[in-house]
Amino acid sequence: MSVRKKWPWVLLGAAAVLLMPWTVVLALTLPGSTEVDNWPLAWIGLDVLMATGCAATVLLGLRGDTRARLTASATASVAVLDAWFDITTAGAGAPLAEALLCAVAEGALAGACARLALSKGRGAVDTR
Repeated sequence: MSVRKKWPWVLLGAAAVLLMPWTVVLALTLPGSTEVDNWPLAWIGLDVLMATGCAATVLLGLRGDTRARLTASATASVAVLDAWFDITTAGAGAPLAEALLCAVAEGALAGACARLALSKGRGAVDTR
């Protein structure tokens, strides 16, 4: 592999290494709780992003466009992030139980999208 082709991998590796100390800084300095402006907008935006990813994946997949694998991959990531934030920001008791239930559905969506993203062919899952 030429140096020109390696630089994105080197850059990605450097980002991984640099993120580790940054994560430690955040762990040591972030407050345990905070008040957030526009809380509903943040959550609604995440769900709109997930719905848009699903719609884009379906539209591309039905047309046989291989880019459906890219939108499926992105949508899987958004679903996992949504589940993570649902669980980690939920209060104890019923809110946490609700978040865990939602996480099961989001996990299923992420799994289906990951399967599409990793499938061979023109945006459709090979069921053989």
